[in-house]
Amino acid sequence: MALQKITPFLWFNNEAAEAAAFYTTIFKNARIISSNPMVTNFELEGLQIAALNGGPHFKLTEAFSFVINCETQEEIDYYWGMLTEGGEESRCGWLKDKFGLSWQVVPTILGELMNDPEKSPRVMKAFMQMKKFNIDELLNA
Repeated sequence: MALQKITPFLWFNNEAAEAAAFYTTIFKNARIISSNPMVTNFELEGLQIAALNGGPHFKLTEAFSFVINCETQEEIDYYWGMLTEGGEESRCGWLKDKFGLSWQVVPTILGELMNDPEKSPRVMKAFMQMKKFNIDELLNA
């Protein structure tokens, strides 16, 4: 397998392998590539990611997040439920999982709705009130 040009590299205290195992159970196209006591390499939906057991010096923050583009409400509900278990909900589709990694669970229709000059103010007002996105509410805004 060819090494991808740019690889996200996530810093964990000492739970890199546990986090990688957790993420690979959530996504359909996912696997552990390699693991040693320091680094676990894994793949989610074609994206190779490295997870480091780097110690307590640095913490994951909302300054970095992964976006999951979802076609249906069922997808949103699935990823939201899996990733908030042991984690915390935020606003506008953002959440933090139990390891402190931030995710955005976003309907693919959002971009189209936000590009409509007539609808975008209503859509933005609607989603600013949401934690988990609700596609029907966005479409009816």
